[in-house]
Amino acid sequence: MELKYDKHNKYHRMGRSVLITALSLWLFWWAWLMLSLFAKNIAIPTPMDTFGALMEFIREGDVITGRSAWDYVSSSLTKFLEGFLLAFVVAVPLGLILGNFKILQELATPIIEVLRPIAPIAWAPIFIILFRYNIGAVMVVFVGIFFPLLTNIIFGVHKIDKTLVDAAKTLGASNGQIFVKILVPSTIPYIMNGIKVGLGIGWMCIVAAELYANPLGGIGFYVANMITNSAYPEAYAGLIIIAVLGLLTTGVADLIHRKVSKRMGMDA
Repeated sequence: MELKYDKHNKYHRMGRSVLITALSLWLFWWAWLMLSLFAKNIAIPTPMDTFGALMEFIREGDVITGRSAWDYVSSSLTKFLEGFLLAFVVAVPLGLILGNFKILQELATPIIEVLRPIAPIAWAPIFIILFRYNIGAVMVVFVGIFFPLLTNIIFGVHKIDKTLVDAAKTLGASNGQIFVKILVPSTIPYIMNGIKVGLGIGWMCIVAAELYANPLGGIGFYVANMITNSAYPEAYAGLIIIAVLGLLTTGVADLIHRKVSKRMGMDA
């Protein structure tokens, strides 16, 4: 009986979430339409014109350059994923080490606090000159994701219950076992939170880098090119694609978080 109630409650929450999401999008649609009609400015196309341009772009590609929608998306997505993987590989072990060793964190904190507030896109011209276009864009994404991920991991290490560590030492666990069995699992929620924050920033970085350097040729370049040619519905269509890509990547991260948390017997 209790299991049936839990299942019913789960479906109730899902239905409520779907309803609220649909209502929110409907209100956004009408607010956008009203703004477009009252502003009477070509830079604010109607939702109908924008989604018509989006469907046309998906079917026919870019009429100006002849490139397909997937060509633009795959170009941005490749650089984005490379930047994310590089940030993950560097930030996770570094965050665990800095969080676990106070003296190392004290040495690293001034450097982190000096570099962290700098907007990642401010590095774009420097990285593009140093590493050329593709690798330069990857490095911009790396910087954008690295700091949110690193700081979340360090914070997660500090939040670990010290009694667990003391208990493990009492039972004869080595430092390596404590690191693998306690430190890493306990910081997973913070790692995933850092990933979700970093992914959003990462998309801003890759698009901004593409706006800055046209030869990168991703979806950011498509938006900039459409604005240059006063094709505003097409530019907004590109923005919708960027939003969908951001939602998909953060959604995948959230799904992985839930799966890992469930497998480890932790709350998602």
